[in-house]
Amino acid sequence: MSEDPARDAALLQSGLWSVGVLAALGLFIWLEPQLSTATVAALVAGAVPGILAQVLRLRDSERMRTLLIGVWAACAAFAAGMTGGLAGPLAAWCAAPLAAALAFDSRKLAAGGAALSLVAFALALWASLASGVALPDPGVAVWLGALSVGSVAVWIVASVARALRGRSERAASAEVALSRLEYVLSQQPHLILTLDASGRLSGAYGAPPPGFSLDQLFTQGLIASAYHPDRAGLQNALLRAATHGSAEFGFTPWASLDRFSAIAIRRLPDGLLIGALRDASIQHAREAAIEAARSEAENLNAGKSRFLANMSHELRTPLNAVIGFSDVMRQRLFGPLPERYAEYAELIHESGGHLLDLINDVLDMSKIEAARYELHKEYFDAREPVSAALRLVRGQAEDAEITLTGVLPQAPVNVEADQRALKQIVLNLLSNAMKFTPAGGSITVVVNEDDNVLELCVADTGVGVAPEDLKRLGRPFEQAGDALSKAQGSGLGLSLVRAFSRLHGGEMTIESMLGEGTAVTVRLPVVIAEERGQRRGAEIIPLIR
Repeated sequence: MSEDPARDAALLQSGLWSVGVLAALGLFIWLEPQLSTATVAALVAGAVPGILAQVLRLRDSERMRTLLIGVWAACAAFAAGMTGGLAGPLAAWCAAPLAAALAFDSRKLAAGGAALSLVAFALALWASLASGVALPDPGVAVWLGALSVGSVAVWIVASVARALRGRSERAASAEVALSRLEYVLSQQPHLILTLDASGRLSGAYGAPPPGFSLDQLFTQGLIASAYHPDRAGLQNALLRAATHGSAEFGFTPWASLDRFSAIAIRRLPDGLLIGALRDASIQHAREAAIEAARSEAENLNAGKSRFLANMSHELRTPLNAVIGFSDVMRQRLFGPLPERYAEYAELIHESGGHLLDLINDVLDMSKIEAARYELHKEYFDAREPVSAALRLVRGQAEDAEITLTGVLPQAPVNVEADQRALKQIVLNLLSNAMKFTPAGGSITVVVNEDDNVLELCVADTGVGVAPEDLKRLGRPFEQAGDALSKAQGSGLGLSLVRAFSRLHGGEMTIESMLGEGTAVTVRLPVVIAEERGQRRGAEIIPLIR
């Protein structure tokens, strides 16, 4: 079946036109052997457009159709001119361009065809006045007139009738499609509403969800169908949709307080609102259960954190005693000890110190998670805690044959921050770097001031971190590396750095490449004006180079 029935009909009609004209020409020649050359030429010209239409049908386009109608106008004017012009029997053919255009069922072509027909009539009038071509014999002229008027009339009537039938079919098809759409809307699972910003309905399609009835919705409106505490929110949702184009709202229906409904509202181009009302009780119950589970998990986590934070004294006091007494024994303050006992005392002291560091990290993280960690802000030179941290790990770096370098500004970097937290940040980053940097490697600590932001970067030439591990770092108890590296820590170092950074309003970023090293950068917006920082007057600790 063709994709363009109008084109096929126009081609059929043009073909029948040519066949009819050529048949008439043959009949005239048979009945009137002395038929004039002008009349023969006129009939042949009248058949040319139909033949040309059949030749060009494979290259059909809007441009080709316009060209064809133009050829028809030229041939019609020529035929009329050869048979006496506007007063001749073939003058009616000047309306053929309009008839051809109507056959294509196109308003644009119809307007062009009408214009070309007027041009053809004008040319025929000019021919009748200036060409001097004589009229055909009266007997032939009658039959030629009948042929021209009849052929044009039949074509125009057929084209108009077909166009009217096509419009009727399209109207019927549109009506069927509309009926089908209304049926689909009435069978879909939600209730589709058309309404205004006040909640007054103008249409409804589908089955109402539990707690609603169509009679109540049409008589009282959507807002009155909602539970009283939810009506103001529903009204605001309608106003938002009318103003901004869309809105969504969930509410309890007045007639069924154990249900929960949701409506999604959109504004149509004409300003009318359309809403999809559905029962959302299951989804609401699921979301409520998820929220309850999340709240319970947060309460449990907060309870754990509060417990650990409250156990700070109970955990640290006996451990400090163990460390203190073992230190007395390893230093032999009360007399000599056998070598074996001295070795045990050294191990107890080292293990106790390691355990105390671990407990301190756990307690600090628990306080942060329980929102009980308070920053003790003061004014100081940021180089002081950085230099102190470098001095603490310098001996460890020398023992591990790692080059430790500090690149600090010459001028003071005055900040308002928690000095202990800043020192802990540097120590944790250095401890991490030492753990993953082999002998012969290097660790560099760089301090910069950038637009009132303290930038601290610790870079190492260690083993680096794999991309899959990099995503996990910074979360509590998450570690990277092999089993030996993981056994050297608790996985809290970087999480504490991130937490301290956020408490100061800053951020921590990690960049690493496996086999080449890692760089951790902390940016804290804590730098203050120089004159304000001079109130403290801290002594500057020499740089470590």
